[in-house]
Amino acid sequence: MTETLAAASAPEVGASPAPGPLIHARGLTKRFGELTAVDAIDFDVAPGESFGFLGPNGAGKTSAMRMIGCVSPMSAGTLQVLGMDPIADGPRIRARLGVVPQQDTLDTELTVRENLLLYGRYFGLSRAECAKRADELLDFAQLTERAGDQVEHMSGGMKRRLTIARSLINEPDLLLLDEPTTGLDPQARHLLWDRLYRLKQRGVTLVLTTHYMDEAEQLCDRLVVMDKAKIVAEGSPRELIERYSTREVTELRFAAGVQETLDGQLEGLAERIERLPDRVLLYADDGEAAVAAAHARGLEPETVLVRRSSLEDVFLRLTGRSLAD
Repeated sequence: MTETLAAASAPEVGASPAPGPLIHARGLTKRFGELTAVDAIDFDVAPGESFGFLGPNGAGKTSAMRMIGCVSPMSAGTLQVLGMDPIADGPRIRARLGVVPQQDTLDTELTVRENLLLYGRYFGLSRAECAKRADELLDFAQLTERAGDQVEHMSGGMKRRLTIARSLINEPDLLLLDEPTTGLDPQARHLLWDRLYRLKQRGVTLVLTTHYMDEAEQLCDRLVVMDKAKIVAEGSPRELIERYSTREVTELRFAAGVQETLDGQLEGLAERIERLPDRVLLYADDGEAAVAAAHARGLEPETVLVRRSSLEDVFLRLTGRSLAD
């Protein structure tokens, strides 16, 4: 394993998975009293897939992950994880999972390496095996030089990398990541993306929640969009963009007071038109043609931006632009 790790810069994780989906859910539901947090959702996660739950805060993503992680019982429906029943086989499933929670739960009074060693012992690994895996994971997370540092004095990005490294100490079959890069600066986020992409290349099955569109596009082979406890769309990032948006989006910004006078002048310029307080969005396969049509009608925007449609356009169309309570 050490030679393989050195060549691939990523640890070997997980035994050969059983055939069929690693996660199979039908009608999966979670209620807290009168509140339905997850409302009868269906999904499967295949071995080696990077699968995402995308949605605004409160959509039910974390509640779904907690049921998958066997730390929150489902209220209704069926769920199989690694071919087992979370209710009857919770401890067996958890032994084969790696979990990265929203908030780091590291022991800040221990060193970086001690956090890995202690966590490995929870899984019944020998001291020698813990030490071997800890060294490999420190290298993978680019924390070898910080191995003797106390966690308390580390940056948020380093703590997040250590949390991911710790989640791999038992060589899990399935890695669950709940909002893995929330609160990190762009440099730390991109480094974490690189580490996760390396795991994905090694065939590790990833399930993650996120509300970052670029993160979902970078990491997910397939995802579901959740809103108000339900799944409202499913597919690869590219499939979702093709299904719910156009090839390009044109953003027009007008001088103050002008946009309110445009009633009727925008009709027919694009397949879909969205008027926001600060700009007008024209959804069309040819953005430049939409700009030319606008100028032909005598419209004079102060600024024009033609860009490729993104997952964010899909997300906002499906979940709306208003803030969730």
